Amino acid sequence: MAESRSEGDAFDLEHLQRLMELMDRHGISLLDLQKGEARIRIRRHIPAGIAGIGAAAVPALPQALPATPATPQHETSAEEEYITYIKSPMVGTFYASPEPDAEPFVRVGDMVMPDTTVCLIEAMKVFNPIPAGVAGKIVAVLVENGEAVDFGRPLFKVDSRAAPPMG
Repeated sequence: MAESRSEGDAFDLEHLQRLMELMDRHGISLLDLQKGEARIRIRRHIPAGIAGIGAAAVPALPQALPATPATPQHETSAEEEYITYIKSPMVGTFYASPEPDAEPFVRVGDMVMPDTTVCLIEAMKVFNPIPAGVAGKIVAVLVENGEAVDFGRPLFKVDSRAAPPMG
């Protein structure tokens, strides 16, 4: 949450997203930065399994929510190999459609490309369009409209086998 924005673009949304990704990657739960008069403090929930890691540590742990499912120790079915997840790039409120009475951006069964907008995440009163980032078929919507989401939370389950050829 930004406490001051007096220095213009000192903490723009892309910069904040990169900071949150670094926090997730290194298990940092609190980040407090100041640049001139601008100050930002980002706090995130650390899952119980890595709660003992402090902000000063830079552990070589896997991410709490990897970009794609980790390879399980048991044999995977052919279907599981092609499943990926579209995850929330920020903390905010999930919206499935651009307006309350509008059709959702995507539904189960819809094909998406990496640049397809799949939802909006409202953060700090800004509605951010979220691109799929992957190509494939939506096989599940994992959150409810209007639900609060955390950084890295899976929003959609996508089967990449169904991806149309790119190029």
